[in-house]
Amino acid sequence: MTREFAFIDALRAIAVTPAARGLADDAAVLDLGGEKLVLTMDTLVEGVHFLPDDPPEDVAWKLVAVNASDLAAKGAEPLGCLKSHALGDEEWDRAFLAGLELACRHFQLPLLGGDTVRMPQGSARSFSLTALGRGPEDCPVPSRGGAQPGDLVWVSGTIGDSGLGLELLTSGSRVQTPEAALLADRYRRPMPEPALGLALAPLATAMMDVSDGLLVDARRMAAASKVSITIAADEVPLSRALVATVGEGLEQRISAMTAGDDYVLLFTAPAVNSAYVRAAATCAGSRVHPIGVVSPGDGIALEWHGQPTPLPEKLGYQH
Repeated sequence: MTREFAFIDALRAIAVTPAARGLADDAAVLDLGGEKLVLTMDTLVEGVHFLPDDPPEDVAWKLVAVNASDLAAKGAEPLGCLKSHALGDEEWDRAFLAGLELACRHFQLPLLGGDTVRMPQGSARSFSLTALGRGPEDCPVPSRGGAQPGDLVWVSGTIGDSGLGLELLTSGSRVQTPEAALLADRYRRPMPEPALGLALAPLATAMMDVSDGLLVDARRMAAASKVSITIAADEVPLSRALVATVGEGLEQRISAMTAGDDYVLLFTAPAVNSAYVRAAATCAGSRVHPIGVVSPGDGIALEWHGQPTPLPEKLGYQH
């Protein structure tokens, strides 16, 4: 068990109210007289979640986007956000605020308040944001648990772009091509889809966002649902930019599935509802892809063109 998971396990002894969902979900859900308030918080730390030379506008965008992604995974309508800001260079902070305003408008997460602090000289920049949303009215707020044997496993968007973008930015190779620029943009400016989460909430048996990698997050969903999930690696959607840059063999697909920072939706739904799932995605202006099945058992398995293939040693990002 990693130090992070051990610490979260210790926190579960404190977070015992039903709203906390056992600290096993993307967000907390507070029942307020029939209304469901969805709350989530994420922190970005320089050198861990963003590069020191990332443009400040992009850092602000990412901070808002990762929280909007959590709301999307709960089918929640964005209401607003609170922000904690570590003051630094005045020009950098001014550019950050421009990016924050743009992202708050795009994701319809108006800034409601927050806090400012001054960090010791030389400290890494660190920012936190708490997002609030209204849960769906016509169905329960989706959780990571709830996947049932016989369900199909779906994912939205494409997988691996952000991870490859980070690799290109840090290696300095092939960063001048249009494909590399697109991949770098996927890393710096994730594009979660709250409208898609709203549309899928009544249809999904389980739903979460992919933040640490498709495989590790699928394992978390399987554990929360007490089922087994099998993913067909050849069905995992890849972007044209990724394929043009590295190819689409099994090795490249495993890299994509373990990279993280995708901020797309991973969800399950009964196979008989597939037409409704596709229609809901189309209405939301999105694309979804069936990539696997849910079975009795536990853990996850991987297939390549219908044949079992070993899981990689590392399933995704861990702190």
